[in-house]
Amino acid sequence: MAISTPKTSLRKRASYVFVAFFVLFCMLAVYLLKINIIDGEKLRTGAIEQQTRDYQVSSARGTIYDRNGKALAISSSAVTISVNPKEIAEAGYSIDELAQKFAEILELDVETVKTKMTKDALDVEIKAKVEPEIADQIRELDLTGVYFKEDTKRYYPFGTFASHVLGYVGKDNQGLGGIEMVYDSELSGVPGRVVTLKNAHGTDMPFQEERHIDSENGLNVVLTIDETIQHFAEKHLADVYNDADAKEGAACIVMDVKTGEILAMATMPNFDLNNPNAITDPDVLTYLEEIKEDDEYTDDDYNTAVAAARNKMWRNKAVVDSYEPGSCFKIMTMSMALEEGVVTPEDQFFCSGVKVVEDRDIHCAERSGHGAQTFRDGVKNSCNPVFIEVGQRVGIDIFKKYYEAFGFRDKTGFDLPGEASGVFYTDEQFNVVELATASFGQGPKITPLQLISAVSAVANGGKLMKPYLVKQFTDESGTVVKTVEPTVVRQVVSEETSKTVCELLENAVTNGSGQNAYIKGYRVAGKTGTSEKLPRGSHKYTASFVGFAPANDPQVACLVVVDEPAGGAYYGGLVAAPAVGKILEDTLNYLGVEPQYTEEEKTTIDVGVPEVTGMELIAAKKKLSDMGLKYTIIGGGENVVRQMPASSAIVNSGSVVVLYTDNSENRMVTVPDVTGKSLSVVKSKLSSNGLNLSIVGAGATGSSSERTVAASQMPAAGAEVPQGTVVKVEFRFKDVEGTVD
Repeated sequence: MAISTPKTSLRKRASYVFVAFFVLFCMLAVYLLKINIIDGEKLRTGAIEQQTRDYQVSSARGTIYDRNGKALAISSSAVTISVNPKEIAEAGYSIDELAQKFAEILELDVETVKTKMTKDALDVEIKAKVEPEIADQIRELDLTGVYFKEDTKRYYPFGTFASHVLGYVGKDNQGLGGIEMVYDSELSGVPGRVVTLKNAHGTDMPFQEERHIDSENGLNVVLTIDETIQHFAEKHLADVYNDADAKEGAACIVMDVKTGEILAMATMPNFDLNNPNAITDPDVLTYLEEIKEDDEYTDDDYNTAVAAARNKMWRNKAVVDSYEPGSCFKIMTMSMALEEGVVTPEDQFFCSGVKVVEDRDIHCAERSGHGAQTFRDGVKNSCNPVFIEVGQRVGIDIFKKYYEAFGFRDKTGFDLPGEASGVFYTDEQFNVVELATASFGQGPKITPLQLISAVSAVANGGKLMKPYLVKQFTDESGTVVKTVEPTVVRQVVSEETSKTVCELLENAVTNGSGQNAYIKGYRVAGKTGTSEKLPRGSHKYTASFVGFAPANDPQVACLVVVDEPAGGAYYGGLVAAPAVGKILEDTLNYLGVEPQYTEEEKTTIDVGVPEVTGMELIAAKKKLSDMGLKYTIIGGGENVVRQMPASSAIVNSGSVVVLYTDNSENRMVTVPDVTGKSLSVVKSKLSSNGLNLSIVGAGATGSSSERTVAASQMPAAGAEVPQGTVVKVEFRFKDVEGTVD
């Protein structure tokens, strides 16, 4: 039996201690490995969060400009105000008094502010996007635990202007619609940061140390939109939207036919970009109130109705809605037929008022028929049977080929979100009857953007251009970072066909169904369109007109679409054509396009009445005669004492200026009622009453058609006015557009 010695026992104990220390060392090493390698990043992040206050500084969002450098969307400095409830409590402030003060300055609910100030949290936002001058009122209180974060606020200086184009931003400055959303990454830039030290309680350290990481401002976006032309479009679209009582809204596009640039794009109803959630339409507000008053009303019902109203208000009809274009599509049918050589302008047709296609009777808008007519006349008269026969000559396969070539099967690739593609038949569905109705624009559905792009191709020599809305991107210094160039998609028809179509469409405006878009001296070409919405027989229509000018050298095209006009008239020529005419006239004048007057137009050119008061009678008479004006003299003096119309009044050439050569009282006459009368009758009635005529609209064509009548007059009938007063009379052509029975 071995006996343990003291020396042996000591060695054993030492080995045990060594093993124990080794195990502890290993455990410590593993622990250190875990906290440094495995959990290191997490712990470091936690330590930083405990020791610092870190917040983001918004970058300045880029400005959105029109093509001429007019700022349409800008970013201004703002402040986000937050509090640390623990610091507020430690400072001993009266929460009631503080909350009341904040609520008054920031226009907030007192109880809401009080709840935030007593919340169990270290950083509570009181209000974001505060104007700097308002935030300064809080700063002046010099309070502990109140923090001010640099921020930016998006501002739209023109409110509702181009609302569907520009879009808007949310609370976090993220784009939520239009250009703001599509080019959010370019506009938003890179945010900065501010880091400050804090103690374990989450309050500021007694010494101040901050680290700033500068933000990088976003790029500016320069649009193809022209602010002035956009104003023209919005003004006249709003007028037709209200006058026609368009239940489902209205849309307008103005395009440079040679480049595809969008010069204006408007949708009604619009909305205030500075308050995009606000519903302002009185009819909608009344409807929402009625929902609340319903006995079976629920919050869900109301919220659903509000959401639907906002979505309708935000919807850009020019891009996202597809519709049957009606007779506007005849432009495409005549283009493909002329290009294929299956028709000429002088080909003869006969319209009895109805065309039989298989088992269908398809009527002309002129139920009694147009009789014998050339293709030129068929275009002017917008005759459905003529276009049915032309479509039959083209044939199913060729029709489909051109339908696709004009871009109706594809999205255009436009800048704005939600673009719809056209709706067409499958090969199995597209047969003889469908070809017949499609030839005059019923059946297939297209978007307004697709239509004006296709019409611009016909106008510009046959090139289909990609429509676009952004012209350039620039940096803070204005240096151009990127330029967007016009893109030719394809050649659809020849220049010869383009020229012929332009001439035929000009005739349709000068002498035919498009007369309400006529502009004296500007050679407008265009086509009306009226289509009945599904289901047929609902008596709900889409009225439209597309035109371009000058017809011999097209510059700009304009399309107006009015969805469900309920104001009485619903034909495209009556509802939409006048608006297109006014938009084109304003635009061409603004662009400096010189008018080209015909000999007939020269007899009705507007002139400004010269100042002849105070002149010798002989000199006054000569001055008026030299300007193509007539005169009548009242009194026996040698000098002109006063005149009517006064100087600078706009009158037609050949108007009569009344010259008073003594202090005789004004000769007063009664304005007759000329509404509903033809041009010749209006001239006769006003002249016999000693009044001058200023012609607006279709009457300026000189047409004596029974369908061209006075629609309105100013001054109104029955007014007592001085002899020589100018009566402004707007003439309208009583357009007729047909649909399938």
